[in-house]
Amino acid sequence: MTTDVTDATFATEVLGSDLPVLVDFWAEWCPPCHRIAPVLEELAAEYEGRARIVKLDADHNPETVRRYGVLSMPTLSLFRGGELVSQIVGARPKSKLKEQIDSAL
Repeated sequence: MTTDVTDATFATEVLGSDLPVLVDFWAEWCPPCHRIAPVLEELAAEYEGRARIVKLDADHNPETVRRYGVLSMPTLSLFRGGELVSQIVGARPKSKLKEQIDSAL
């Protein structure tokens, strides 16, 4: 199951995580964001215990969005050891998202 993070919890939940974390920067008004949401839920279950998938509502968390230069939704950013290691802009097939996560394992 994906977890929601905010500007206030980002440092603890993402940067402080022992596991790689895929952050879905999304917005309510973004149709592609809604299309990939079920895929991200599937991946969260598949990678449980090995990686985490979290969602950050870009409209309600401008500080983190600005810090990481997110300009388009969805943006899928992968963090490992508190560092941004890769970023995909736009909805992608499940296989591409798995490649991104696998690269950090």
